[in-house]
Amino acid sequence: MPKPALRVLLTILMYSGVVVFLYPYLSGHLYTEILVVIAGAALTVVSGLCRCFLTEGDCRGHERHVSKPAP
Repeated sequence: MPKPALRVLLTILMYSGVVVFLYPYLSGHLYTEILVVIAGAALTVVSGLCRCFLTEGDCRGHERHVSKPAP
């Protein structure tokens, strides 16, 4: 799978994990759906870490060059 497609897929999974995490708060059933909160948080963290480690390594050509101030 190409890196741009993988990046998009992992970003969608990351944000869907946030939605799953917030659903019990918004519906008012926080204490009865604690496993949904844990699953949403886990999906968000795992997808975010995978996105960072698997797709952000292709930015080597875009290094930031800091110029020295003129005397």
